[in-house]
Amino acid sequence: MRSISIVLMMALVVSPLIPLAFSEATSCVGCPEGVIRKAIISIKFLDAYFGTSSGKIEVGPGDKNVPFTISMANVGTQDLTGIKGQLLLPAQFSSPDGRSALILADNDQKAVAGNSFFLTFFVDVNEGASITNYTGTVKVDYSRLRESGDRQDFFDFGFKLTGDSTVNLTPLTPYITSITNNDVLIKVTNGGTAPLSNVDIILKNDQTSVTTTSKSKNLENVIFDKTHWDVGTIQPNSAESFSFKIFVPENIKNEPLHLPMEVTYYDAHGETKTVTRVTDLYINGLVDPYIYGVKVIDLSGKQTVIGDILNQGNSDGLFGFVTLKPRADSNIQESTQYIDEIEPDSPVPFNIPIGEASNGEHEITIEVTYKDSLRNDHVITYDTTIFVNAPLITSSGDGDSTIGIIAVIIIIAIAGYIFYKRRRTSISKTS
Repeated sequence: MRSISIVLMMALVVSPLIPLAFSEATSCVGCPEGVIRKAIISIKFLDAYFGTSSGKIEVGPGDKNVPFTISMANVGTQDLTGIKGQLLLPAQFSSPDGRSALILADNDQKAVAGNSFFLTFFVDVNEGASITNYTGTVKVDYSRLRESGDRQDFFDFGFKLTGDSTVNLTPLTPYITSITNNDVLIKVTNGGTAPLSNVDIILKNDQTSVTTTSKSKNLENVIFDKTHWDVGTIQPNSAESFSFKIFVPENIKNEPLHLPMEVTYYDAHGETKTVTRVTDLYINGLVDPYIYGVKVIDLSGKQTVIGDILNQGNSDGLFGFVTLKPRADSNIQESTQYIDEIEPDSPVPFNIPIGEASNGEHEITIEVTYKDSLRNDHVITYDTTIFVNAPLITSSGDGDSTIGIIAVIIIIAIAGYIFYKRRRTSISKTS
């Protein structure tokens, strides 16, 4: 009876341990805790991602030979050696050695007990792969120090094909003009397959932010109304824009202006990224002509419209032409004069004969065309009213009539002289 009691007591003590021992000994292969044979836990799965042990990277469809890392921890009491891995991924992913090749990785270093370690594989991503979540399996082979035999574990895991994000800046107003307030519009483009989140842009308008060329040293003299922009989120293959005003001093013209922009955003992993992009603008000189002093004078017997053109800018107007155009019911003939360069602060005179036109007032337009340093065409106009005093119009026989009149006068004078002489002679004889 006493023996039976002892056996029952031992059964009560041992029985709670039986399920635990059974559970550990029969744990399923592939559980995330990394349970291995003989109920010895050596490896724990931590993470799976595109990238290396140094950090995660963005990967998109069509990317080739990209790193894929499995992060694990040695949770056992002994160091691990001879660590090898085989990666099993969905059909959208394959080995760079071919679709039928195994995706393998080795860790030549010892995995110290209590520390993490990595297995980095290399994979190709199919062009048709979707930006979404996937599942995979990794098989890990290893040995424990001071123990014989190889061990093997399987881990199922989830991972995401994030897509990649690329940011570029493009000026939509690439040309600006000196000594002028310019409106500048910059397009921010995401040419990748992952969104750019919380895009923040800062203009680094200091001397150290640009290249040390002589043309870049003038950046500090340029005035901006803004240097910081919150652009927000930019979806894949989309663009947003931001704007600002810029004033360039008079001495900077006909050269590029380099604007370094610091772009900060969150990538597909939620990690902060900062890149620098340089936006180039071209500074065109200012050609600012105006027309004044328009009037009509008699020049060499011809009614002529004269005036002056003054360029108030800082750059030459090239290939200048002045055209006289009639308006309303004016019968003045359109006429053009070539004036060549329109230099700053140097009046350029013009004179255009009117030709045949009726007396009185005429509404006209003076049009000046020219090209800037980039060979872009420009036109300015000046509307005014002039007075034409046309010469009297005579017939073609007026010359002959005048000669005839003169001849008659001469004849009358001669006749009068003869009559006077004869009468004086007659009076003299009578006396």
